[in-house]
Amino acid sequence: MSERSTDRFADYGRPRRVDGGLRARSARGAIGRSWWSRRFLEVLESFALGTRLTRGRSYARAGQVLTLDIAPGRVSAVVQGSRPKPYQVSIALKPFPAALWSRIENELAGQAFFSARLLAGDLPDELEELFAAAGAPLFPTAVDELTQRCNCPDFAVPCKHLAATFYLLAEAFDADPFELLHWRGRSRAELLDALRARRAAATGVTPTTEPVDVPSEPDGVPSTVDVGAPVGAARALIGLSATPLAETADRFWSAPVPLPDRPPRLVTGTDLLLRQLGAPAPAIGGPGLLERLRRAYRAFGPADR
Repeated sequence: MSERSTDRFADYGRPRRVDGGLRARSARGAIGRSWWSRRFLEVLESFALGTRLTRGRSYARAGQVLTLDIAPGRVSAVVQGSRPKPYQVSIALKPFPAALWSRIENELAGQAFFSARLLAGDLPDELEELFAAAGAPLFPTAVDELTQRCNCPDFAVPCKHLAATFYLLAEAFDADPFELLHWRGRSRAELLDALRARRAAATGVTPTTEPVDVPSEPDGVPSTVDVGAPVGAARALIGLSATPLAETADRFWSAPVPLPDRPPRLVTGTDLLLRQLGAPAPAIGGPGLLERLRRAYRAFGPADR
């Protein structure tokens, strides 16, 4: 066996133990709690990456990811494998240009529902549909939109180091949904400042950065909210004009924006599961059985697919 092949074999051994690494919060089962993190992983699985992603789940849960940094257009991570020197990982996704973001911000600011939810630190489900209508899908639509790089010797893409980074990235979106928008080119501060400015211009109210008094905490200690902080209900009210109650009572139970007939669904091929699982063992039919199943799936699947 050559020295090169011996070195490569070592890379598939047990990873070196890490102290203080980034550890996935989910100890078992699925990773991702919010709709946006689950949607992100669902999109990756739609690219037939499901079985490859699971290779990195144990890495993510064992804390093998040392660092994770999210910047416009690029996610960088350092992942400890079986070799002494950790691997450098990067996942690139083209950020939206400034002109496109400006158009999206106008759309968001034009609907109080979106402004209030975003200023309160939440991503409403309808946000994905708004981005798609603006010609800027929030999530990648094809695997080639993602540039995945790792300096490990594994030729599979994603390797387990990239896969672990994807899982930790999904949990980062759980912790702070604005990291998803940051990856697409707008930081939390930039987006919320733009929304406040547009709301203020529309209502004629000048935004303020002074603290706003809010009711006391349960222990009786008064608290204040800095309206320049990233989240908080006080920020959602900045720039919104007051409307007499008599003019709004009849609309109290109405949705502030038209609701979609049904939540957005990811359109995938009928043979997605077959592509993720791969060919069965020769004893039960091998690749021939896989091809027959694929034809059956397509024959009996929905006509629009």
